[in-house]
Amino acid sequence: MTNKRLKGRELADAVEKCTGTSFSDVKLLEQALTHSSARAEADYQRLEFLGDRVLGLAISEMLFEAFPDAPEGELSVRLNALVNAETLAEITDELGLSPFIRTGNDLRSLAARKQVNMRADVLEAIVAVVYLQNGYDGARDFVRAHWEKRSQAADAARRDPKTVLQEWAHQVSGGAPDYRVEEREGPDHDPLFTIAVHIEGYPAGRGRGRSKREAEQAAATEILVREGVWQTLGGTS
Repeated sequence: MTNKRLKGRELADAVEKCTGTSFSDVKLLEQALTHSSARAEADYQRLEFLGDRVLGLAISEMLFEAFPDAPEGELSVRLNALVNAETLAEITDELGLSPFIRTGNDLRSLAARKQVNMRADVLEAIVAVVYLQNGYDGARDFVRAHWEKRSQAADAARRDPKTVLQEWAHQVSGGAPDYRVEEREGPDHDPLFTIAVHIEGYPAGRGRGRSKREAEQAAATEILVREGVWQTLGGTS
């Protein structure tokens, strides 16, 4: 991750170009983009706290309106998929915000998972800034602009594959899935894991990911699709 040391209006202009949203309070925007390792006067933690709640409400409202016949359980699954750290980090990267995150020189010592969390936290802090500047209506418009397409994805209502696989494994084998790291590639700050999951009586499933959790989810999904528990898209078992 490269820090672009833009400041003031120059930084705000760059972020506005990425997000399509104007930012009048430049200092608040700078705070939202500042990790605690930067040792600045203020970091994003308080804003992240607020943005997390605003984001949850805005997405809950969006789902409630978009899926009028969905039961509470399905709405919860959809909500969790849209607010988890991996999704938020992906949106942060897609918007091109990651290069503007201000960090200390020890960033590379952070584990991959913590880097994902950092990018997720920054996005929630940005949501808070939009809310503080433009009220809930402005925050809701921002959230819908960047989350609505994802909420309509064919597999958006799937439960966590590891949870589903564990339930299925108990049914068919009486035991729990056994996840094992087969390979770890790349530098410490950006590793790539290959993980196999074993269930008695069935061929192993394998997955790769930038975190162990991501690789485990991919391995679990491989078995669920292969064994017909899930379709390639749209399964909600």
